Amino acid sequence: MLSNQVAYVALAASDPAATCLALERHFELPRNDLDSAAEQVPVFSLGRSALAVFPVGHPMVEGETKPGVHHIALGVDDLRAATERAAAAGVPAASSAPARGLAGRKTLALERSATVGVRTYLTENLELKPHTGGPVERIDHLGVASTDVGEDERVFTGKLGFPVESRQTDMEVSMAVESFTSDKYGVVYHSRAPEPIGGLRVCFITVGDFELEFLANFDPKQGAHIEHGQSGSTRQDQGAIARFVSTRGRGLAHIALKAGDINATLASMERAGLQMIDVKGRPGSRRAQIGFAHPKALGGILMHLVQRDG
Repeated sequence: MLSNQVAYVALAASDPAATCLALERHFELPRNDLDSAAEQVPVFSLGRSALAVFPVGHPMVEGETKPGVHHIALGVDDLRAATERAAAAGVPAASSAPARGLAGRKTLALERSATVGVRTYLTENLELKPHTGGPVERIDHLGVASTDVGEDERVFTGKLGFPVESRQTDMEVSMAVESFTSDKYGVVYHSRAPEPIGGLRVCFITVGDFELEFLANFDPKQGAHIEHGQSGSTRQDQGAIARFVSTRGRGLAHIALKAGDINATLASMERAGLQMIDVKGRPGSRRAQIGFAHPKALGGILMHLVQRDG
């Protein structure tokens, strides 16, 4: 395994103040302001990892102008040795010289084409105090828009050594029922065979104390059906993944935080006037309840809460 620690997850925010306010007020995460080459960056400890909030355009998010989850930074004790191990596995660094990262730590980005679109950095450990308590426990997973979960597994498990947590297939089907009503013979009902209208292939791979959730369109012929601002369905999730890949390529798409009481936290956010997609939990994958805030409430970051055992 290349590293057993994610030092931080980088969020590129169109409104960093709104993102930070939500993380502090609603999730009660401890804030650390760390130096970077450009300006101080707010970093929030969460579980054994952290969330670093960058403004769009910041050099440490490669000048990215669109908000979203930008990269994961794997914490390592020896940057040179970790870089050599990655290169030996077929995942080279994007440059030969380390850059100055958060808190003066040396950092290197791995070649994005070698990490199936997931921007992955190596950084010297930040040594932040672990987060405990509050309404959220840790990062549950990062959603990754993909086109081939088999290839994702070959890279992150086969080359980099991270274990598979689980695999699944999500399907949404339409079931038509015909009725035949006769004044002489009564009513007869006939069910047609279910017709798939949306689907995703999914692979969860454990990195640090959370998973990368790789999601790929099950059948590209089914198109990209999206109802913006509405609670999701498998068909809508499929559409969102297809749209993300077509406009931004494969890569990190959303972040999910593990909550102790999802309904209480969603209700608190709604009462505070945040724009929400879900105001109470609904069924999600891995026998969980999930609920989404609207990206506008979090500086353009697509984030949802997860409540499940384990």
